[in-house]
Amino acid sequence: MTEPDASGAPPGAVPRAVRNAGPGATGRLESSVEFRVRYSETDQMGFAHHGHYLAWCEMARTEHMRRLGVRYRDLEERGVRLAVADAHLRYAKPARYDDALTVTAWLTEAGSRRLAFGYRIERADDGATLATAETTLVSIDAQGRPARLPEDVIARLEAILDA
Repeated sequence: MTEPDASGAPPGAVPRAVRNAGPGATGRLESSVEFRVRYSETDQMGFAHHGHYLAWCEMARTEHMRRLGVRYRDLEERGVRLAVADAHLRYAKPARYDDALTVTAWLTEAGSRRLAFGYRIERADDGATLATAETTLVSIDAQGRPARLPEDVIARLEAILDA
């Protein structure tokens, strides 16, 4: 069995990064991962268990950070961790076993000790929005104390938001 990559994406997940350019586009840089709902992620009714949605958001966020040039692994090597401090999900429709999903992430805020992201989880076949989410992450050191993000990381992420 193939193991997930460093982003936690399941085998077969396809990452992609695009600048949103469709109708009503915001012009923000977005990254998406595509995968199928696995049987182990479903309940007896065949619906994806609600607890998996945040893990899917993490997959898209990790890929997005990588595409922005900020890998979690590199931050950890520099003594910085990112901990989820706040998470909100709004479910619209259930994901079901074997549905092809697209999970898209984008940066909404970058500060010296805090990052925020938005997410959209869609069924790939018909584009139906299944859920939307927001997370806020705080920067901590290896002992769990608040820590400032490296200056080059702050500058890179702020530049993305200003683009």
